Amino acid sequence: MQAFVLFNFCLIFVISSSAPVKEENNLNEAKDFSGDVGEEGKLFEGDMLLSSQQHRAIHTATQQRNGLLGGSKRWPERTVAYHIEEDDFDEDQIKMIEEGMADIANKSCIKFVPRASDGDHAVIIQGSANGCFSSVGFNTPGDDDDEEVSQVLNLSKGCFRHGTVVHEMLHTLGFYHMQSTYDRDDYVKIVWENIKAGTEHNFAKYTNDTVTDFGVPYDYGSVMHYPETAFSKNGNKTIIVLKDDAVIGQRNGMSESDILKLNRMYCE
Repeated sequence: MQAFVLFNFCLIFVISSSAPVKEENNLNEAKDFSGDVGEEGKLFEGDMLLSSQQHRAIHTATQQRNGLLGGSKRWPERTVAYHIEEDDFDEDQIKMIEEGMADIANKSCIKFVPRASDGDHAVIIQGSANGCFSSVGFNTPGDDDDEEVSQVLNLSKGCFRHGTVVHEMLHTLGFYHMQSTYDRDDYVKIVWENIKAGTEHNFAKYTNDTVTDFGVPYDYGSVMHYPETAFSKNGNKTIIVLKDDAVIGQRNGMSESDILKLNRMYCE
């Protein structure tokens, strides 16, 4: 299996950003948004809450490769401990969160379990900030030079489509976005002139030393792929597919390639 580093759905990608920013500051920034920003917020690639260590790894194109392929950001025992902030959601929204976890569990070896006590490490599933975003991979205090590391998955009211919930949960499991893979220019064209000023970094492309596709071909249908107008300044396409009948940006659920990558990451 070739070593690239991360993500289609299961394409766990590492992407270049601006200077390292502390995770807590990113979360505070997310709370300042006006309106529901969905997956196109001000976090890394819009919806990924990275620790300083992850920013540094991406910036230097080193640690993330060894860490992810070595399993340091994977959830131990293939088990995700979670806590739902029930006051943030209504009954139907909680049901959708549970259905997202069940979908992933039913198609892989991953287990989702409620945390046993308040002091236990868990991903906090909340709806208190604007937008849809998640920490990437397994984060614990001490991972980041003793920095307090949050493990958050935020779903505001505009995030409640099955595929969007699953998309963010896949970030929690350690996956990045599809279109940042090293060979993306063989499959899509980025229309830079249509991208909002200041958001161009969200379309960074990484070398095969930075991302891994787990031996699975590029997948237009991945739930981890940006839609064609992501971060558009004018409503026109920012991503053009190079295959006439290809559709990108679906948020219905995991594709077959997503499922395959998830299982290759955690279950083989």
